[in-house]
Amino acid sequence: MEKTEIFVVGGGAAGMAAAIEAARAGAKVTVIDENERPGGQLFKQIHKFFGSGVHRAGTRGMQIGRDLLKEAREAGVKTRLNTVVYGIYPGKRLGLVCGDHTEELASPIIILATGASENALAFPGWTLPGVMGAGATQTLININRVLPGRRALMVGAGNVGLIVTYQLLQAGGDVAAIVEALPYIGGYGVHASKVRRAGVSILTSHMVLRAEGNESVERAVIAQVDEKWQPVAGTEEVLEVDTICLAVGLSPLAELAWIAGCQFSYLPALGGWVPVHDENMESSLQGIYVAGDLAGIEEASTAMEEGRLAGLSAAEALGYLSHEVAETRKIEVQERLAALRIGSFGDGRAMAKKEFLRARCEK
Repeated sequence: MEKTEIFVVGGGAAGMAAAIEAARAGAKVTVIDENERPGGQLFKQIHKFFGSGVHRAGTRGMQIGRDLLKEAREAGVKTRLNTVVYGIYPGKRLGLVCGDHTEELASPIIILATGASENALAFPGWTLPGVMGAGATQTLININRVLPGRRALMVGAGNVGLIVTYQLLQAGGDVAAIVEALPYIGGYGVHASKVRRAGVSILTSHMVLRAEGNESVERAVIAQVDEKWQPVAGTEEVLEVDTICLAVGLSPLAELAWIAGCQFSYLPALGGWVPVHDENMESSLQGIYVAGDLAGIEEASTAMEEGRLAGLSAAEALGYLSHEVAETRKIEVQERLAALRIGSFGDGRAMAKKEFLRARCEK
C-alpha cells in the first residue's frame, strides 16, 4: 500500500496552496484529483481578481492557476490525476478508483479540499436540454471554447451570475436578462455595472416560472415576486432564449468528510452543512484538515489562504516547522484572511465564517 506524509484531496485553489506550503516546509505531499489536470476553478476564471496586491489583484484567475502549478512542481508536490477518492477509513486510509482498478493509500495527515457543487433550481421544464448550471456554462465557454447557446437567461445576480453573464457576452453570446428573486443584487457593484453597461437588464424581485420548448429550451417565462416569494399575477413575461443558466448558490462537497466521521455544523450563510474546524483548519478528527469551499463557501482568494493555513498546520504537526515559525507564518495568513473578510469585499458569508471561528476559539 503506497504511503506518503500528506494526501491532499482536491487540486483546486485551496488544495494546491495547501500542498505548496507543506511541501516547501519539507513534507512529502501528494495531491489527488479526479480531473486531467490540477487547478480547479481557477482555469475557468478569465476575469481579473479584486482585493489587494497580496491577493493578486489585477491578475486573471487562469494565470494564478498556472502560477500555482509551477510553484507546486518546484516544491516537489506529486500528483495523482484522473483519480477519484470514494472513501476515508480508519487509519487515514483512502479508497481510490483510478482507471479500471481500485487501491488504498494511507498517510498520517489528510487535507480535504474537495470544493463545492452548484445548487439546482426546480421549475416546470427545468430538465429540458439548455438548462444548466452557470459553472457548466463557464466550463463550455472558457475551457472548451463552445457557446452553450445563442441567447441565454441568467438566474441569480450574485458574483457568479454577473461574472458568467459578462463572459458569455465576451464569447459572442447574447443575454436576454438576469433575474434575481431577492430585491437586491448580491454580487459586487463593479460586476453589476459592467453587465448593465453592456445592455443587460438585472431584474430583481423576479423569478423563472417555467421553461418551454419541444426538445430543448426555446422560451423562458419570468414574473415578478412579492415579499412572500409568490409570483405577482399579470407580470408574466416571455423571453425567447435557448439557454437558462442557474447561478443560485453553491454547497460544500462534504461527502468524504461525512464518511470520515467529521463533526458538522449547519451554517446557511456558508452553504449548508460545513465540517467543524478550528482556526488552523483542523477538523474534529485529529490529522484531517479542511480548506476552501468545503470549509464554507467564500471566494477563491480566501480558499487559497485557508489552504495555506492547512498546509502550514500539517507541516507543523509532522515536525517540519517549529511551533514558533509556524505560528509566525500562520498569523500572517490569518491577517490576510481577516482583510478579505472585512471592507468593500467582505460579505455575509465572510462575516459568518469569522463568527463561526470566533465561537470555536472561545470554546
